[in-house]
Amino acid sequence: MRRRSVPLGVTLLALQVVIVLATTCAAGLLAAKMQSDRIREAYKDRMLSVAESVARLPTVVDAFASPDPAGTIQPLAELLRRASGVTYVVVTDLDGVRYAHPDPDRIGERVSTDPSSALSGHVFVGTETGTLGTSLRAKVPVRSPTGDIIGMASVGILERELDADLAEDLPELIGWLAAAALVGVLGAALVTRLVRTRTFSLEPDEIAHLLETRDAMLHGIREGVVAVDDHERLVLVNDEALRLLGLTHDPTGKPAATVLEHGGLLDLTRTHDDVTDRLVLAGERVLLANRMTAKTHGRPVGVVLTLRDRTELHDALRELDGHRTVTEVLRAQAHEFTNHLHVISGLVELDRRDDTVAYIERVGGAGSVTSDIIGGAMTDPALAALLLAKSSTAHERGVALRLDPATTVHARTGDDALTVLGNLVDNAVDAVHPGGTVRVLVHSDPTGVRVVVDDDGPGVDHTQRHRIFTLGVSTKAPRGAHGRGIGLALVSRVVTRRSGRVHLTDSELGGASFDVWLPEAAR
Repeated sequence: MRRRSVPLGVTLLALQVVIVLATTCAAGLLAAKMQSDRIREAYKDRMLSVAESVARLPTVVDAFASPDPAGTIQPLAELLRRASGVTYVVVTDLDGVRYAHPDPDRIGERVSTDPSSALSGHVFVGTETGTLGTSLRAKVPVRSPTGDIIGMASVGILERELDADLAEDLPELIGWLAAAALVGVLGAALVTRLVRTRTFSLEPDEIAHLLETRDAMLHGIREGVVAVDDHERLVLVNDEALRLLGLTHDPTGKPAATVLEHGGLLDLTRTHDDVTDRLVLAGERVLLANRMTAKTHGRPVGVVLTLRDRTELHDALRELDGHRTVTEVLRAQAHEFTNHLHVISGLVELDRRDDTVAYIERVGGAGSVTSDIIGGAMTDPALAALLLAKSSTAHERGVALRLDPATTVHARTGDDALTVLGNLVDNAVDAVHPGGTVRVLVHSDPTGVRVVVDDDGPGVDHTQRHRIFTLGVSTKAPRGAHGRGIGLALVSRVVTRRSGRVHLTDSELGGASFDVWLPEAAR
């Protein structure tokens, strides 16, 4: 059977009450000690003052030379004792024999405590036990007019009287301490209630379970989740977001500006309006981002971004567009081939054998175009396949794709170069009009890959060239499911990662010319 734990509210209240009571008791003991010290210091000053007054009183000093010193000193000592409120005033000669004492029967006897300190010329203040009990006393020497020590004056008060004075002050002190303890307990109760309200009356194990469940859910979903607080610090990055952003360590707690890219996700967190399905680039990934303001009790506390990977979808849509184009090409070719067969059939029926042979030779020469397109790229099969696919797409749209004769491929171009070439060709084909031309130059060697794509389209306005590689920026109207403004942004990201360069200039053909250099990647 599981043992039931003590509720959080009871634990908090009990701990705070213990702390309040312990602190109050400690403060009370300290206050009592300080009050006791103040009482003792006050009595020390009073006894020392009375003792010095007795020792310097001319009547007392002159009485030492009289035949009966006690007859003169005893009445004066009793008078001073009652007036000052001390327990006793005792006066002795050099031998410690009493001339004055609260008990007249003890006059003429030697004192019970050591008088040597005062009789040697020193002032003594301390606690000793005498005939009247334990007392706090002050002893001073009595000097003759010539300065010689002739006796001692001792003034004291019983310790129990000091304790009685302290006891008189304790009720008021205890009352204040009790009031302080009561206020502390009430404050502890209020704090406990506040904590319970802030934790929605949940117990610690319930809170821990909720946090574990939340983390498991957030890190288990297929969408990336990034949360940024109102101080622009990352407070949550789930596993999918780590993958999409290319992060190897959890950046929670770091400033968003050091993790998210400027111009992309970081700018999205700084907008004031919620955003739905905006395309952004994270490295070379195409992401679909949504922004939502997080609020608590109607007050904005941060921003939540949800991210979906659209890289595969983007590539799939581009591939689908290509397949559709190829399908249309094949359909057109099938229709054209049917027409050719009809012509050949007619010529055969007319028994025009020579015309039939000439017609077949004329329409069968189209295969040379394919050889011209990929001839210089056959060293790299992937490059040849890409050029062949792009050539078919361009041909269907009425655009001539030409491979520059200067193309030389001495090494495999690699995926980065194919990505750059594919995007540049797509943009060039989109830019030119039917009947236009796109020219491709590829030079690959062990030092790197150079890709140049020229077209005879309208080109890129000089005022737009500084921003043409920004995500979402395009000089053409939207077309297709995947939109515009992505291809050149990806080209820029690849070039940056490879520490290469890209130049946009005017082409000899009359349109735009993109010249990209990708140095060999470090191994």
